[in-house]
Amino acid sequence: MTAAAISTALQAVSVRAGLGDQPVLDGLSLTLAAGRWTSIVGPNGAGKSTLLRVLAGLLRAEGRVELLGRPLADWPRRERARKLSWLGQNEGAAEDLTAYDVAMLGRLPHQAWMAPASAADHAAVEQALRATQAWDWRERPLGQLSGGERQRVLLARALAVQAEVLLMDEPLANLDPPHQADWLALVRGLVAVGKTVVSVLHEISMALHADDLVVMQQGRILHHGACAEPRSHRALEQVFEHRIAIHALAGQWVALPMP
Repeated sequence: MTAAAISTALQAVSVRAGLGDQPVLDGLSLTLAAGRWTSIVGPNGAGKSTLLRVLAGLLRAEGRVELLGRPLADWPRRERARKLSWLGQNEGAAEDLTAYDVAMLGRLPHQAWMAPASAADHAAVEQALRATQAWDWRERPLGQLSGGERQRVLLARALAVQAEVLLMDEPLANLDPPHQADWLALVRGLVAVGKTVVSVLHEISMALHADDLVVMQQGRILHHGACAEPRSHRALEQVFEHRIAIHALAGQWVALPMP
């Protein structure tokens, strides 16, 4: 594998995909660098979640998708599941499973069939639950948790995989502002140790904390660049019909609504 391939976490080339008979992605190409956090943003119906599902191998598409320089279709299922972790919208698990057991599901790609959890599995689950501040209610069934608590457990499941690449679709759903800030710190910590994070976010001000921004419109990439670039800000304002404006505030970029 070449150095260029290693530096690329995910690549889509001439990808076409749809939902049912409705086309969504129209010949889209995108290269995402490894070891960075990329946020995908755009108006409703732009194809953000569809793109993320294609990158995860969860939705069939025409064209080519590569993970860490290797065609996605060439990865054995278990090996791919160890390299790439997924957190989707409105995901769940059996309501009677405890938070600990739900997080342990993230370790399945590392376990032999019907094998008991290893010490490494238990350590990874504890680390993930503590990282999402869900450790104190690890024995509570999922059905007894609030929406925000459930989301933190599902995030712990994704973290427990300890994958190189994490894809998250609306990870801030049901999280209050303090826990959104915790998620932000968590993502920055993952990137600091070389992980790659790709997130679809509606919270534009949170998305602007990322390293890179992908702005989508009608199944196409309108812009892909660093979050701090003025061109990225202009693309954001354009795609939302200038109903938001990007400003610097307290040392960070924020999206403010326009009257």
